[in-house]
Amino acid sequence: MLTDPVVEHILNRIPNLTFGVVGDLFLDRYLDIDANLSEPSLETGLPAYQVVRVRPTPGAAGTVINNLAALGVGRICVVSVIGDDGEGYELRTALSELARVDCRWLLNAKDRRTPTYTKPMFHVAGQPPRELNRLDIKNRVPLSGDAESAVLGALSEIWSEVDGLLVLDQVSEANCGVVTDRVRDRLAELGASNPEKLILADSRERIGLFRSVWVKPNEAECSAAGGLAPVESCAADLARRTGRPVFCTCGNNGILVVDPRSNPEKTVRVPAYVVTGPTDIVGAGDSTSAGIACAIAAGAALEEAAAFGNLIASITIQQIGTTGTASPDQVRQRWQMVRMG
Repeated sequence: MLTDPVVEHILNRIPNLTFGVVGDLFLDRYLDIDANLSEPSLETGLPAYQVVRVRPTPGAAGTVINNLAALGVGRICVVSVIGDDGEGYELRTALSELARVDCRWLLNAKDRRTPTYTKPMFHVAGQPPRELNRLDIKNRVPLSGDAESAVLGALSEIWSEVDGLLVLDQVSEANCGVVTDRVRDRLAELGASNPEKLILADSRERIGLFRSVWVKPNEAECSAAGGLAPVESCAADLARRTGRPVFCTCGNNGILVVDPRSNPEKTVRVPAYVVTGPTDIVGAGDSTSAGIACAIAAGAALEEAAAFGNLIASITIQQIGTTGTASPDQVRQRWQMVRMG
């Protein structure tokens, strides 16, 4: 499905692309712990883990941003709401270190906390790092009307400037994240107004509520949206409801692509690329989304876009203890490896 000319065409087009990334922006804060330095707490007698490095990085929608930036996208417009707090400062600082990221539509709200995943990584010499219990900061109250209106206004402002939108609905509690009912309705309006422009949505809990946009669920999310039927049937049903293609990621089984626009409806499974050795799948879906979006915006066919997304994921899952990214040079190197068998 991929060829040398297709891979080069996509990579050569990426620097000319502009994407909007809309949705829940988290701070991923990695705490690297040196097991050799642990010491007992005088108060509790429990081991006091010693943090030797703190690695703040954009997470959730930020993982998509990281991957778009690493691939060399020309401009990335961030539409989200974070807190006016220390975690928000860390997140903005991390975003500022990425090339070509435009944060003019990133709102600080005093009534919000910046969603944060704190990930303690326990390092023992000679072993891969092991993630301990994660510490989460999330908002469990609805997004305010003012913040919601700001997001809707931002969508209207950037729509004519972008080659596509990537939407990430990360928060499980309804209307407590950035992708509220009103925002989802507005995305449907934009998708209906220009069916050829890509809007690619990913949602942990509500993928079945999107309309007139392309969607990228994983196998479990797709099955949940379609009931207990086989995932192929669920993906087809989801494609008919959205009226747009579905990219259902299935781990080692690749990506199931359904296009309801063709006559007859077209379904194809695009195989994953084999990876050997240790893997870390954290953020794999987001790296796949970035690859698919870049390929589609570059003019690739659906199967080619899915294969390109699989290629990106085969690179990022080999990066242990972090949410990986793939540079154009890494993509070229990986492609040469897989094409030669």
